[in-house]
Amino acid sequence: MTPTETLPPQIRAALDAHTTLTLAYADEDGPQACAVLYAVAERQPGPVLVFVTSSHTRHGRALLSGDARVAFTAQRDGQEWTALTGVQGRGTCRLLDGADRAAAWRAYSARFPYVEESDRLRQAMERAELWELRPTWLRLVDNGRGFGHKTEWPHPLSA
Repeated sequence: MTPTETLPPQIRAALDAHTTLTLAYADEDGPQACAVLYAVAERQPGPVLVFVTSSHTRHGRALLSGDARVAFTAQRDGQEWTALTGVQGRGTCRLLDGADRAAAWRAYSARFPYVEESDRLRQAMERAELWELRPTWLRLVDNGRGFGHKTEWPHPLSA
């Protein structure tokens, strides 16, 4: 995100309304996608999406490979086409540590409070790797406002 263009509130609301994103990436074996639970965390210059995954998975290895550019979508399952709403995006991922990881953990555990309620799950998650997805482009599709209605960030004319 650029510090000069504010994220439209309707895109932020859509990101807050969902919990699962489909993360698309490519590695030496070609394109692939996976689903991860995410939370929205505040960072400067804008919000980021944080998620848990292991660097030993195929997507974790791809994200560590040096080219951590990804595409993603977030939407609720089972929607009627006339009310379909969801977010499409592109961005970059990085593995978090130190203070960045601690801040991401607070956002993640606030979004998924059941993680803190189980000692076993909390201990496992405290050892898990947390990642940041920093969006560079977002599109909200909201057919409830009219078929094909889109809100983009950054605005296509400013990019």
